[in-house]
Amino acid sequence: MQAPALSWLLGRHAASTVVRTEPDTRLLPHEAWLMHRINIGSTSDNAPLAHAAMRALDIAPPAGWWFIVHPVHLALARTHMVLGDPRKLHLDDADARALFDAAKPYFDEVGKTLLYGDANTWFMRADDWRTMRTASPDAATGENLADWMPDGPAKREFRQLQNEVQMLWHAHPVTAARELRGLVPVNSFWMWGGSDSMPPALPALAESACLPWLSVLATPALRGAGVATVLAHPHDTIAVLGEAMPAGKEADWSSWLMYMQQLEQQWFAPLLEALRSGRLKTLELVLTSRTHTVTYTITKGALRKFWRSPSLQGLTA
Repeated sequence: MQAPALSWLLGRHAASTVVRTEPDTRLLPHEAWLMHRINIGSTSDNAPLAHAAMRALDIAPPAGWWFIVHPVHLALARTHMVLGDPRKLHLDDADARALFDAAKPYFDEVGKTLLYGDANTWFMRADDWRTMRTASPDAATGENLADWMPDGPAKREFRQLQNEVQMLWHAHPVTAARELRGLVPVNSFWMWGGSDSMPPALPALAESACLPWLSVLATPALRGAGVATVLAHPHDTIAVLGEAMPAGKEADWSSWLMYMQQLEQQWFAPLLEALRSGRLKTLELVLTSRTHTVTYTITKGALRKFWRSPSLQGLTA
């Protein structure tokens, strides 16, 4: 891979740290890093984001324990069920509201309040499910769902509700209409991100090609923002670049290389130039795999370490 700017950033860093994550952790390493950085969540599995997402969607968070709920597509692999990539769902507001309205009475019947946020992000109050261990959508995508379903004392009640909603949506007119348009059916829902209180104010957060929940949490002016907008922002900003993540998770390395070349041109080269010119004082570059987080701190002074050769070796750390 030809990525001269990234080679300079990785080869001439001022400091680096490596953190290992167990492969069965229910958050991906970059998600756990983000929870720690924004000071919410006490463990690597914990992502209490529901109240923050409600606030971002202009919903006054009510009392109680709330989960984020995503409408999703489940697919049958050869021997097991898998969660389809939510990025490929392409669910519009009209279809989402129709599915929401159909499912809400089923939630009401078992004492679970359901609120609509946007097409991809709903919320469910379940005070008696607060001890359930849940997984982020990206952590579970493409995996055997038997290992990633919500787990805990109420798992049987959850699965009964999920099964009833799945049967309802299977026969729903929205499902047939989506299939006629060549779209995958919305045939289940995913629950995670439980919380009972509002987290501290989030830092300035930019995102690119990320899942809807992260887009919701991003600073409005920085949703889908490019590097020029991020550099012009008056506050320190966390930018989460999700372009290469699905290809990496699927081990589709030709696509991964293509996305990395895009990031080289659109992000790494401008960031390197901003460091060299002094426009950017410090860059913290966080690279993750399924089991590792490697953080590089780069400064203008570190770029002058002529005895260090530019290198991409850090991508395999």
